[in-house]
Amino acid sequence: MEFALGGMMKLKAGERFPSITAQLLDGKTITLGKPQGGATWQAIFVYRGQHCPLCTKYLNELEIYLQDFASSGVDVLAVSADSREQLKSHFEKLTVSFPIAYGLSEKQMKLLGLYISTPRSEKETDHNFAEPGLFIVNEKGDLHVVDIANNPFVRPELGALTRGLSWIRDPKNNYPIRGTFQY
Repeated sequence: MEFALGGMMKLKAGERFPSITAQLLDGKTITLGKPQGGATWQAIFVYRGQHCPLCTKYLNELEIYLQDFASSGVDVLAVSADSREQLKSHFEKLTVSFPIAYGLSEKQMKLLGLYISTPRSEKETDHNFAEPGLFIVNEKGDLHVVDIANNPFVRPELGALTRGLSWIRDPKNNYPIRGTFQY
């Protein structure tokens, strides 16, 4: 399921997405990679946390594209390593309707192959946090699309992403999972 590259584990495209749970503000547990609301695929956006203004902007922009994701049968979920209190505070700056989970552990971040950063100061945040990642899990529970960054400035452009997913999901295109070559 994974291979080491420079000591870092990476998920392989086309393989089963790991079973990872996180918490929602309403107290419910959510399983990453398990689509909700009749969707058959799920897009999981890992973000740095409430301390990141670029994450806030990206999550608010993501709301604009929810219908495009839904039209392709893709559910949207965001998650970070923030605490419940930090997520609750973050919602004051967010205008989103998709679920956002909290409490991603370092072990889970490592399992996903995410880059992990330590805070520059206590003013930034009080815990190590994941840099941005995107995982799109298909109806079989397999990792279909993956994008991992080591800083907040590199993230998929949401219009291009939704257009690409629409094309991938169109059965007449018969587009396979890419990046599965084993070396």
